[in-house]
Amino acid sequence: MWAASCLASCCAACACDACRTVVSSISRRSARIAYCGLFALSLIVSWILREVAAPLLEKIPWINNFHQTPSREWFETDAVLRVSLGNFLFFTIFSIMMVGVKNQKDPRDGIHHGGWMMKIICWCILVIFMFFLPNEIISFYESISKFGAGFFLLVQVVLLLDFVHRWNDTWVGYDEQFWYVALMVVSLVCYVVTLSFSGLLFHWFTPSGQDCGLNTFFITMTLIFAFLFAIVALHPAVGGSILPASVISLYCMYLCYNGLSSEPRDYECNGLHKHSKAISTGSLTLGLLTTVLSVVYSAVRAGSSTSLLSESNSPRAGEKPLLPLDKADEHEEKEKSKPVTYSYAFFHIIFSLASMYSAMLLTGWSTSVGESGKLVDVGWPSVWVRIITGWATAALYMWSLVAPVLFPDREF
Repeated sequence: MWAASCLASCCAACACDACRTVVSSISRRSARIAYCGLFALSLIVSWILREVAAPLLEKIPWINNFHQTPSREWFETDAVLRVSLGNFLFFTIFSIMMVGVKNQKDPRDGIHHGGWMMKIICWCILVIFMFFLPNEIISFYESISKFGAGFFLLVQVVLLLDFVHRWNDTWVGYDEQFWYVALMVVSLVCYVVTLSFSGLLFHWFTPSGQDCGLNTFFITMTLIFAFLFAIVALHPAVGGSILPASVISLYCMYLCYNGLSSEPRDYECNGLHKHSKAISTGSLTLGLLTTVLSVVYSAVRAGSSTSLLSESNSPRAGEKPLLPLDKADEHEEKEKSKPVTYSYAFFHIIFSLASMYSAMLLTGWSTSVGESGKLVDVGWPSVWVRIITGWATAALYMWSLVAPVLFPDREF
């Protein structure tokens, strides 16, 4: 018994030392990836609690305060929303704290990049505290999450547009035949996949003998968008590239599929109802993966321009300190006086919105979880959110092509 106690103490001490070592090794460069890791942890916790927490929540009196106990699916949704609210508050508080940080001399710069052991503890406390809140607060958060999740989808579209334009500019910038050929090959593959995918959508979601005009309209509109992208991008007045057009076409077709696959399983035009569990799990996995990739890309890219910083707050060239400094102190002073390379407040807002979106994704936008405990992201709200997101993607991409032509004097 004494040996087992010692062994347990040693293991606990080693685990604490390992955690301390990992946390202390997080540098300025890796801090953004660490925030992504914390967000990924919140997704894992939400998914686990969605599967196992229902029996525990049923026994908590301030949560199960109904005359008749709700279904198991209600408690699964409640668990996801409470974790999401804790995550949302954590990143929102940090976003408010980081408003106005201009250079690395600001004490809040150290808070943003350091203190990871305390951050993880605070995050855990916030998430646990959410399970002590009354149901009315969680219901209010559920309502506003639908708007926040929709806004995140728009941010996701902007990030995608930024990514494809940078991808195209990078390959064209090499100015070598190999990269031009690669650009054409990738564009051709994307368009072939898009057209093939549309054929599958017509096969799956417009079965013969059924009146599926709405599904036909969704798929046809997406195909029209794909052709419009190519025509406008290659117009001499626009001078665009085929690579962004092909990638955006494929993404719009994916959103169309995602929306159609979210139709209720008893809808006669949903040809995937026989594989409802597999499709639901696949849609959830792809949705979460897309969310994580968007958040990671925003962590690396979003707000990276320092042009938003006012010149009056930036360190002035040639400004000398009041007291003489030795070389080491002077170097440290220069490092601290450097302007920040991205907006910390906007960076954390991205995570706040992503927390709302992931909650809606895990709960089927909190509308159709009651259909089956194993079906997520299913129901007409999910359908329209995906379809409208696809249309918004098309509109934003078309605007990015024609805006420089319509307003040549403005910089886009």
